[in-house]
Amino acid sequence: MKTEAVDSAAAGVAGAPARRAARRALLVAFVALAFVLPQLPVPDFWITQANYIGLYALVAMGLVLLIGVVGLTSFGQAAFVGIGAYTTAVLATALGLSPWLNLLIGLALTCASALVLGWVTLRLSGHYLPLATIAWCLALNYSMANMEWLGKFDGILGVPPIAIGAIDFTEGRNIYYLIWGAALLGAAALINLLDSRPGRAIRALNGGVPMAEAMGIPTFRYKVQVFVIAALLAAVSGWLFAHFQRSVNPSPFGIKWGIEYLVMAVIGGIGNVWGAFAGATVVKIIEDQLQVILPRLTGTTGNFETIVFGIGLVLMLKYAPQGLWPFLSKWAPAPQRARDWDTASAFPERERPQRGSLLLEVERVRKQFGGLVAVNDVSFELRAGEILGLIGPNGAGKSTTFNLVTGTLPKTAGAVRFRGEDISALRAREIARRGVSRTFQHVRMMPAMTVLENVALGGWQRGHSGALAAMLRLDRAEERRMFREAERELARIGMADQMHELAGNLPLGRQRLMEIARALCTDPVLLLLDEPAAGLRHREKKALAEVLRQLRAEGMTLLLVEHDMDFVMNLTDRIVVMEYGTKLMEGTPAEVQASPAVRAAYLGTEH
Repeated sequence: MKTEAVDSAAAGVAGAPARRAARRALLVAFVALAFVLPQLPVPDFWITQANYIGLYALVAMGLVLLIGVVGLTSFGQAAFVGIGAYTTAVLATALGLSPWLNLLIGLALTCASALVLGWVTLRLSGHYLPLATIAWCLALNYSMANMEWLGKFDGILGVPPIAIGAIDFTEGRNIYYLIWGAALLGAAALINLLDSRPGRAIRALNGGVPMAEAMGIPTFRYKVQVFVIAALLAAVSGWLFAHFQRSVNPSPFGIKWGIEYLVMAVIGGIGNVWGAFAGATVVKIIEDQLQVILPRLTGTTGNFETIVFGIGLVLMLKYAPQGLWPFLSKWAPAPQRARDWDTASAFPERERPQRGSLLLEVERVRKQFGGLVAVNDVSFELRAGEILGLIGPNGAGKSTTFNLVTGTLPKTAGAVRFRGEDISALRAREIARRGVSRTFQHVRMMPAMTVLENVALGGWQRGHSGALAAMLRLDRAEERRMFREAERELARIGMADQMHELAGNLPLGRQRLMEIARALCTDPVLLLLDEPAAGLRHREKKALAEVLRQLRAEGMTLLLVEHDMDFVMNLTDRIVVMEYGTKLMEGTPAEVQASPAVRAAYLGTEH
């Protein structure tokens, strides 16, 4: 039986390249068919449908990025489509400007609008953000419909065609190539972005903000950046729409279309860029068919397709919340990351303080939650090259003290100084950039990212590439350096062989080790570990202790919370004991073990 299982597994591994080749061939064939579609003897109606699908997909993929990746719900993308459409329509008809110049001006106006709206609305959370997007979508659409110079409800007619030299994109089926070229370039840019330094930071925004801030990532800035990118994609769609239709009016830019774009993204697959194309295709084709079939069935006219889509969306959310793409992706080539970073240069390392010098001073820090005092005027010092343990019963305030030191929680009173600098008023990401890194009591990670990507997330502040460089694939040299460093840190904790596993598939103990590797990837001077040995087996604890001792020998300073007393006593140089939010005592492991007060409060009495 065992031999059969091994043979079966070997056959599966051997067949994987063949399956990937078949999927890749199928994808190439599909792209080739899409490219030659206008040259085939198919009805013009098909080409028109394909044009609308490409326009819708541009908007929907922005929503995939905004909602599926980052977790920010927006009903207002149709308004950005309107900005792009109306900008080119007004400038082309009133001033006779080139459509290409109009595109640049439209993108600039959209960027400015999105920056202002994003700066205001993205600070909201919960249901307030969707409500805010509905409000400004209605406001912009109402403005378009009531301004005389925009033609009010009649809109603007006679928008000139797009042309490149002698090529008129309204002749024949030429506009198809322009629309689908923009859509495919947009998809490629987003895929490149998500597989990059800023992309990993963006992916960490959905449920991982505290962790991302602790890695030095400016999370709000990235939220605004994603909001702007989604708006720019919508504006490009609007620009193309105006020159495709040769006219604009307010109807396609209202809240109804904002909802429809959202439906496309959800039905196609809110977590994948290609799901935007699947959703746009399904919604457009089914909507057109329903507009023909439903009047025949009901014997009357009306927008009954909206009811059908509403029911379908509810069923989709219940039975296939990830949309259609998980089913369609079985036929797409599985992404494989090539290991090409062996020759990459190493990142420069931070200067280490002199061993024995005063590194961290915690002076009478206090944290109150209303009338509850969680940390009560706790003070201690930590010197370079030392391992300090922080112990105490459950609820003693250890993790809260960690959060006060790292800036995750604001202090009620007291001061924290790191390398002589008062960091009491600094945010978590600003403290991280000074060389303080941490793990969390409850593992914070991105389960849909690989182990290697999770660890590389810790190296964010060591890189410099931005979103534009990532979209254009100009950041590959830095990416190779990043993955080289991530693999090195995984090797230090014995997890290099699992770097391509999805982090969510790891057992708890391995997730904790991965979190330590991520913290090490920030190149810290001070490393704070919150219960690092929890969930580890005895052998893994011994290996972890050896890693931590090696880090100390290399000049790293460590502060750790741990409940495993054997682990703490055999590893630390000094221990601070807390009880009910106060400091009970401080001393060497031997002094702590000999203290009657500690035995009574934490370890138990000899009796």
